[in-house]
Order: sequence, then C-alpha cells, then structure tokens
Amino acid sequence: MASDLLPDIGTLIKKQGYRLAGSHSAVKTCLWMRRAVREEGECYKARFYGISSHRCLQMTPTLCCNQRCLHCWRPVELDVPIPSEWDSPVEIMGSSIECQRNLISGFGGSASRELWQQANEPAHVAISLSGEPTLYPYLDELVEEFRSRGVSTFVVTNGTVPEMIKSIKPSQLYMSLDAPDRQTYMEVCSPKDPCLWDNINESLSILKDKECRTAIRITLIKGVNMFDVKGYADHIRKAQPDIIEVKAYMHLGFSRNRLGRDAMPGHEEVLDFANQLGCELGYEVADQVEISRVVMLCRDESVAASKLPV
Repeated sequence: MASDLLPDIGTLIKKQGYRLAGSHSAVKTCLWMRRAVREEGECYKARFYGISSHRCLQMTPTLCCNQRCLHCWRPVELDVPIPSEWDSPVEIMGSSIECQRNLISGFGGSASRELWQQANEPAHVAISLSGEPTLYPYLDELVEEFRSRGVSTFVVTNGTVPEMIKSIKPSQLYMSLDAPDRQTYMEVCSPKDPCLWDNINESLSILKDKECRTAIRITLIKGVNMFDVKGYADHIRKAQPDIIEVKAYMHLGFSRNRLGRDAMPGHEEVLDFANQLGCELGYEVADQVEISRVVMLCRDESVAASKLPV
C-alpha cells in the first residue's frame, strides 16, 4: 500500500485502537488481554512465562522504526519522524498506565470485577507494540521506572541498536532474528540502512553476556525466510539465549497488503523447523501452543519453569 493512501499516523493508530501516551508513546490492549479479563483464555506467554495476561500492559515509547518488515502488522509504509524532544521515562510510565485504565474502563460490566480491578494495576509491561523501542534514548531508565513500581518488563527489539542492548536490564530481553543471512534480511526487513545487519550481529554477541533472561524470536514466513536452519543456528550460537521462540507469521493487519495467507506456515511446519533448529543447537522443545503456532526451545527446562523476575 502506498504511503500516500494512508492517513496521518495519529488518525491511523486511533482507528486501530491505540491510545497516544504523552507526545510519542502509545498503548494498545491486545486480544489476549481482553479475553483474559473476561476469563476467556490467556496468551501463550502466560503459559510459557507465567505472565497474567489481564495484568499485562502493551506499550511502546516510540512509534519510529528503522525497518519495514514484510510480516509486520503495523503500517510500516508510513514513516514516523524522530521527535525533536523526548518525554521523560516518568511521564511515559504514568501516561501509559493511565491510557491502559482508560482503554479498559468499559470492561467492568462484562468482566469479573476482581480481574478488572487487577487489570487496572499492571504487573507486567511488554515494551513491544509499534516502532523500535531501543530508538528511545532513555529506554534503560524507563525499564528501571517500571521495575521500581514492581512491574516486570519484556523488551522486544530488532537488535539494531547494540549500545542500548548492552545497557538495558529488563526482566526478559527478546530479540528478533528473521533471516539467516544478509540478503534475506534485506528482503524481509527492508532496513533503512544496510549496516543494520552488522548491528544485529553485534547485538547477538552482546546477548550472551546479559544477566537478564534472554530469548531469540524467529517469525517464519513460508516461501520467504523458512530455510537454512544451520544459518539461523550459527547466528543464535553467538547469543546463547536461554530461550528460542519459533513462531508462524500471522496474516494480520497491514501485513495482508504485502503477503498472502499462504505465507502462514502451519503449526506442524513450525514444530518441524523448531526441532531441526534444536538439534543444531542442543535445545529441546519445552512447550508449544498450537493455536498460536509457536514453539518454545530451551537449553535448560528449569529456565522455562522459573518465575519471571521483576
């Protein structure tokens, strides 16, 4: 979809159910959060990592991104400029929690009163929504602000800002790896700078020394990046992550303008790829959720069973 056919970013994200938090952050309740508060099921991350889906705040400190990934459900065709001034971490945390409360204010009549009240006090924040969070220059301080409130944090990153990867200390650091080589990366992720592939490789090397729990996530797109298991393994070996998440591309949002439904691999295909990858690296399948087409690989099953620290 051409960018001139898209409305401005503020109009667009409001239509998609986002709420702007401050001048450049955003919050959105995910499908599983809404289901969980009505006792209709939980996200696979609840099963994998012990997160209470109804108490999870999904947000981003910036809508900017330095990649335009084929599989992204966000409107990557619409460029978002870097803000001239950045909101403080304290402002972002406060406005994000307030936005979450506003978004769920109408749930009281259709949900358990107890769960709804709990949902108003987030216990976990997924810093992953739209944009690349490591482009926010005070991300390390934002993580600490949430920690000071007793809120556990996932940071989900594309790994293109290694200096921020080095400094942040979330409860779990998720890094995407969506290609086994530079050429495939260029085709799948369409980076604004070709050198970002080198940054990703630097971040992989940094990951192995992180004290927080680490995870590599691969989004498999059938016919696009679902090959060369050894190539993926060679890169992952640099990072030595605690967890590898292998997940199917899902035909959602704006990605439907770039990929067909047949680009979604089935769960058995994802499981087969994960098993091959595990054999290369010495990781075992620790869990899987068929409805989400996702498989969790671990070196040590006790990592999968351990409670997520704040």
